[in-house]
Amino acid sequence: MFVGKETVLTKKAFASQADLEEKKVSFEQLSEHAWAYTAEGDPNTGIIIGDDSVMIIDATATPVMAQSVIERVRSITDKPIKYVLLTHYHAVRVLGASGYRSEGLEQIIASRDTYDLIIERGQQDMDSEIGRFPRLFQAVESVPGLTWPTLTFKGEMSIWMGKLEVQIKQLGAGHTKGDTIAWLPNEKVLFSGDLVEYDAACYAGDAHLAQWPATLDRLAQMQADKLVPGRGPALMSPKEVQAGIAYTRDFVATLYESAQEAVRAGKDLKATMAHVRAKMDPKFSQVFIYEHCLPFDVTRAFDEASGIAHPRIWTAQRDQEMWQALQS
Repeated sequence: MFVGKETVLTKKAFASQADLEEKKVSFEQLSEHAWAYTAEGDPNTGIIIGDDSVMIIDATATPVMAQSVIERVRSITDKPIKYVLLTHYHAVRVLGASGYRSEGLEQIIASRDTYDLIIERGQQDMDSEIGRFPRLFQAVESVPGLTWPTLTFKGEMSIWMGKLEVQIKQLGAGHTKGDTIAWLPNEKVLFSGDLVEYDAACYAGDAHLAQWPATLDRLAQMQADKLVPGRGPALMSPKEVQAGIAYTRDFVATLYESAQEAVRAGKDLKATMAHVRAKMDPKFSQVFIYEHCLPFDVTRAFDEASGIAHPRIWTAQRDQEMWQALQS
């Protein structure tokens, strides 16, 4: 299990602002056509190399950071990178998409629900995320603006990369309402985005917590042999895949159920945080980005347990107000 190394700063600073240590990158082949780019709890990127082109799954936070992925792809193929798939819309996952334009990029793919979220909150999300976690936005000045899909879908679609079929599906809401997976049916390799995490906290600030476990059940029914989660190591066997899904389900369920208990007891947000910590800390306090995620997670869980079905938009100002109130 990974051991988180962030240190909580003063009560006016985000925990993530103390996370300055660069992570070791791993680039692993999962099957004939699939690779995983992972970095010790930082956001992962998936790579699919088809007969005639390459697909990138989640584009990193900046175009400059995308160059690290491109270097590894170019070490094994010179095929054009025609596709970038957004598993959902969070700035840290998508703002690097423009870095692939010089590599043959033709389509940026996302669910229609993700597109709608960009319209609703894309700029606010960009501004707030950059302020929360500066290490993950290296050379942020290279970002040309919001990342907009050029191809959207509802439900599911297939991209044919020569004879290789890549199935792109929405299985339900969880991490966001737009969550999307990529599936190689002939190789039983699944790219889950942040629907699944392993040995890292689940960020739930824009989540649909009541729906997330059922979405995980549908994902588990696909019986993947290998899975690239949103954060954490690539899961390289059916047993590891099951463990990753179970870990995520436990994190989400513990968070939401303890928040529901607090709301039923009439606790305010700060008291809810204390109640949730009592349940969460013994199981999850050692994993990556736990201290960064938990205030956002608890705030969203408190809202959903209080009847706010659609996640409220995070802004840079709301981030700071929430953080300081919970740390006081």
